[in-house]
Amino acid sequence: MTRILTPICDHPDWNEHWKEQLARHKSTAYFDDPSHDWDKKENAERYNAGSKSEFDLRVQQTIAGLTLTRESRVLDIGAGPGTLALPLAPLVREITAIEPGTGMVDLLTENMTKEGITNITCIKERWEDIEPIRDLPGQYDIVIASLSLTMEDIREALVKMDAVSRGYVYLFWFADPPFWERMYIDLMPLLHGQTYNPGPKADCLFNVLYQMGILPNVEMLPLTKEYRFPTKKELTGFFRNRFRATSQVQRRALDQYLALLIRMEGREYVISGDSTLAKIWWRKGRV
Repeated sequence: MTRILTPICDHPDWNEHWKEQLARHKSTAYFDDPSHDWDKKENAERYNAGSKSEFDLRVQQTIAGLTLTRESRVLDIGAGPGTLALPLAPLVREITAIEPGTGMVDLLTENMTKEGITNITCIKERWEDIEPIRDLPGQYDIVIASLSLTMEDIREALVKMDAVSRGYVYLFWFADPPFWERMYIDLMPLLHGQTYNPGPKADCLFNVLYQMGILPNVEMLPLTKEYRFPTKKELTGFFRNRFRATSQVQRRALDQYLALLIRMEGREYVISGDSTLAKIWWRKGRV
């Protein structure tokens, strides 16, 4: 479904609203998930292994929805292990992949070598630290930021994305709390006696763009998150680590919560949930 959202104008500065929501999110104790430390190779490998099945359909739909040619130059911000960059590479002229995580960059480089891909250039930096004139080789036909909009000053990040594009900018961000975040909302009071504060969502992002003078297109897409494990012990260990369930009382409460979600598919233990992803995009000079 494609639609134009009506901007909400009752907040004086949506960029400040984004900052406030992000600050509240980060102020939550235990918010920093150790399984999301992308400097660690094992975390990057786990993400990469899961993405090959979990993200297949979403990656195909994402690529099908981009305006590409064989001569397109693509900038992929928050490229991870190459979830989008690797399947895009045979379809375009060249890709610049921005990724700050050491483990992710190492894995992306390995994946490029395995697949014989030579038209991806990796830059190990945060987008916030990129200086386009210094770090990037000109403008791009396609700029993509998929599930990587964690910048504190989102307006500054978006201004930079728009500036380096000579064609399209595509953003993919959460329209509602994703499954993993709903688990935090449920479990933080239960395990740690405190409220979990979700991060800013696509409505805030849209209004930041509106206040920048950009009225983008918006499409809502289904988003499914799956966790698959060969044994129940591995599943339990993963979530105990994620939610910092260390005491016997915390572990019992977590196990009871997970028991309602676990299902068997073949020999795998699976937990999954659905939410909505917003695809927000505009064409440079036509907003």
